[in-house]
Parts: sequence; C-alpha cells; structure tokens
Amino acid sequence: METKRVMILGIDGYLGWPLALRMLRKGHIVYGIDDLSTRYNAALAGEGSAFPLPEPKEREAYLRELGDLQAFQVADITQPGVLREAVERFRPDAVVHFAEQRAAPFSMMDEERAVYTMYNNIIGTIRLIYALRDRPEVHVLKMGTMGEFGTPNYDIPEAAYVEFTYKGKSDLMPVPKFAGSWYHWTKVHDTHNLLFANRVWGLTVTDVNQGPVYGTRTSDMLMGGSVEDPEAQVDERLRTRIDIGDAFGTVINKNIARALVSMALYRKEGRKLPLYQYGKARQVRGFISLEDSVEALEILINNPPREGEFRAVNQFRELLTTGEIIFAIRDYIQSAYNYEIPIEWIEDPRVEKEEHYYNPEIKVLPSLGFRPKHTFRQLLPSMVEDMRRYLDRLLAFRDVVGEVRIGWRTGIGYSKRVLKREE
Repeated sequence: METKRVMILGIDGYLGWPLALRMLRKGHIVYGIDDLSTRYNAALAGEGSAFPLPEPKEREAYLRELGDLQAFQVADITQPGVLREAVERFRPDAVVHFAEQRAAPFSMMDEERAVYTMYNNIIGTIRLIYALRDRPEVHVLKMGTMGEFGTPNYDIPEAAYVEFTYKGKSDLMPVPKFAGSWYHWTKVHDTHNLLFANRVWGLTVTDVNQGPVYGTRTSDMLMGGSVEDPEAQVDERLRTRIDIGDAFGTVINKNIARALVSMALYRKEGRKLPLYQYGKARQVRGFISLEDSVEALEILINNPPREGEFRAVNQFRELLTTGEIIFAIRDYIQSAYNYEIPIEWIEDPRVEKEEHYYNPEIKVLPSLGFRPKHTFRQLLPSMVEDMRRYLDRLLAFRDVVGEVRIGWRTGIGYSKRVLKREE
C-alpha cells in the first residue's frame, strides 16, 4: 500500500486522535495541528472528558513511539499563514479537516458561542481552501455531518448536485440542505464554500456527511482482545476524549455515563437520576461506531477521488431512534447490574420534527469495500465497562452528565418540562 502524507487538523479531538493512531500504525506519515479549543470550551461549559487526557506534549511523544509523526503543532488555523506554512513545510497528500467547533448544543448556548462557532468553522475552512488553492493534487477530506440535511421527506442523495426543475426549466443545483443548529449550518456553509472552490480552482474534495459517532475505543488503543470485549486491555495512554455533558456529549456516550452516575448515586445517596427522552423519542439518525468511522476514513484516504473531483459520501452504519437508544441503555444496565433507571419524557429542547421520514443513500463506501463491523448494541457492554472504570471522574461531573441545560429557543438555562415519568 502506498505511504500517504496525511495532515490531520484537529488531531487532539475525539476523531482526530484515533485517526492519527490508525495512520501511524499503518505506516503513513502524519502532521497534526490543533488549537486545543475543545479542552477549553468544554471546561468553559463546566464539562470534561470521561477519561483523563494527557497533555499535548505527552500525546506527541506517544505518537512518535508509534510511527513517523512530523509534528503535533498547537496552532489556530483561522490565523493568517498557519495553514499555508504547514502545507508548504509538510506537502501533504491528504488533509483531513476536523478542526471545528463540533457541538450543536454549545453553538446554541448564547450569542457569543454562536458567533464563535460561525467564525471558527467557516474561517478555518476558508484558510484551508486558500492554502490549497494551487494544489489540486492534495485530497481534502472535510468532516461534515448528516445533520446538514435535516430530516427531509425524501431520500437523502449521496451526491453534491441534484437536478432541479422549476416551471419547466431544469439545472443541476447543490443538494438541498436545512440544518438544525448554528453548528450544523456552518457545515452547510463549508460544503458550499468547498463546492465553489472546486468549481473555480479544481480542488479535490471528499465531503464526508457522517452520522453521530459513539464508542470509547478503537482497535489501535488495545493491548489485546477486541473492541467488543469488555475485558480487553486498553493502553490508557492512547484513549481518546469522551465528552459526557449536554454541551459536547453525543447522545449515546453521554447517556451511558448518566446511567452509571444514576446507579452510583442511588447506591450512595438513595436518589435516582432519570434518563431523558425528548418528546415522542422517535427522531431518527444514522449512527456509526468510532472504530468503523476510523476504518471508513482510512479507506477514503487510501482511495481518493480523481484530481479535481468533488465526492460526497454519506457515512453511517445503522438508523436508530433516540427512544431505541435510551431503552437499550436502560435494559442493559438493568440486566448487567440489576439497577432500574427511571425515564422522563420531556418537552424537546430542540426545534426539530419528532416524527419524520429518514432514508439516506449510502453507496460510495460499500463500493470501496467498506463493511462496518459493529452495532450500537454489540459495543454497549464495552462502552459501559470503559466508563465504569472511571466512575469517580463521571461523578465529578454529576451536575452536567447527560443533563439538559440548553434549549434551542432559550439557550443556556433551559427549564425542563416533564411530560411523564416511568420508574
């Protein structure tokens, strides 16, 4: 296999770190950049990682033990010259762009977080475009989100353009998108800016529309055993960050953490924290495990589009409702630990359809040989066990773990309206 020179923007993050592990273990050359803003912003929101994170210098040293790491540069890519100089110095074959504020609730907290999200994400992508304007041979993988599309009443195309007809006239237009948060809108703007750059300068782009990711480990973090095995030994130095609060945590990760905190508080103090269902709990999304996400990205890096092509990719493994997720976590905790977690149905803090059609196409990755190996229920035991080992850390964040503090209409300070409770 050809050795690739891979630049990872956002190397300190949930996805960037495990991708760096995978690339180095496979013999590729890596150059990482991160401004460490997720560490700062999560702390600002009163949150943190379920697992302790080594300092950047320590992480850099661990990566150098694994392979040819050219740099772990702490820098802000929105600043002039940062990306131009890094690209000129490293001359990458591929640039994977994770370096964005990636949390929808954080972007909806207040005006300042909304402005920060817009500036950070859009300007960072514009800096990347200009750094690569005259380098169409460099493959850009932009990490987008299935949330860009919203929940339309039609099949979501896996394409950059669709034919649009109005009053008898037709033309190719960008795929319609209607995002559900300020964060998701920045991803839409990124897509449109990259489409424009592709048309004007012929940039080579893979636009990855990924569903929510869950999971606490990848095979590259293990010292033995499998990703699914709760007893498999993990190299603690190589763990990625796992956000568990409502500002940054994803629905599966944060609710597993909340279930464990609920069980611990009941046994210590006799009180039960509930898991929350939003509205009718029938909202559907396309989910993918961390291990499968990294494998899919590896395949896309090793199989770039033609020079000058814009390739859209939908990346997910299974469609799940929020209700299915919460019930699966509750049922597993009950069977494994004999603890019954109450569930509260609350008024949806987001502005979204509670019931909807949802059918995204997925053709590109299967055509490249991608065969996802894991489902949410298969990985649930190992995720629970990984977090349970750090229960003291989870309890330190008890006031925010899986809590609901942010409403789309109210921002921070959302007041939950309970519709019903199930013990």
